[in-house]
Amino acid sequence: MFGAGREIRKNSRQSQTSANTSEMNRFSSAGERDPEQVRAMFGRVARRYDLANHLLSGGLDFWWRRRASDIVRPWQPRRVLDLATGSGDLALTIARKLPQAEMTGADFSPEMLAVARAKGLTNTVVADALQLPFADASFDVVTVAFGLRNMANWGAALAEMARVLAPGGHVLVLDFSLPSGRWRPLYRAYLHHGLPWLAGLITGQKEAYDYLGDSIEKFPSGQPMCALIEANGFQDASAEPLSGGIVTIYCATRSCSRRR
Repeated sequence: MFGAGREIRKNSRQSQTSANTSEMNRFSSAGERDPEQVRAMFGRVARRYDLANHLLSGGLDFWWRRRASDIVRPWQPRRVLDLATGSGDLALTIARKLPQAEMTGADFSPEMLAVARAKGLTNTVVADALQLPFADASFDVVTVAFGLRNMANWGAALAEMARVLAPGGHVLVLDFSLPSGRWRPLYRAYLHHGLPWLAGLITGQKEAYDYLGDSIEKFPSGQPMCALIEANGFQDASAEPLSGGIVTIYCATRSCSRRR
């Protein structure tokens, strides 16, 4: 349905500072989503989470994770944290590309981590993304796939990622966005109507997916997301839309002069 895109848009710094102040206020948190509700939701769907992802994305999620791991591999990190690791798919994909790296998967859902461990992710930690149980500069790379959008405060989560990264370390965020052009109305119809119905058939938990469309609509993408990342301890943020823009990969480098 959507062709895979490889265009990387570098975040322009021109006229950002004042214009982005209001953007930071707009795009700082997930709003009304109760973290405990989100945790319980993932606990209910954990057993069939992978199957739902593969079917609902038409298998594109495999490509998205491969692309993310291909980006991480040249960084040659020794220590990698996959935040909101869920069932561990991204962490395991990266581990196959970097077998010498020490991979840690963190998530706030014990049920999801149980699935990840059963699939071979040995080092897992139950953790709140806003208060990570790691010392400063513990990792060379932090990744988060389809997790930042569900966190109670996006800016605070990014700042915490910056805290646990070594100076010059890298962050990679993979999350949903909205396609542009003629695909957008069709995708929105699928997102708000078709996807929750199909997810209900697969998982028996339609209500767990009813929120998904609204969360994607509210989540910043493109330049606003690059600005949000750079406002919370990073520099040189870039965005790479995939599959016509239904997901985007964001990369940035941890600033040496990180704000506290």
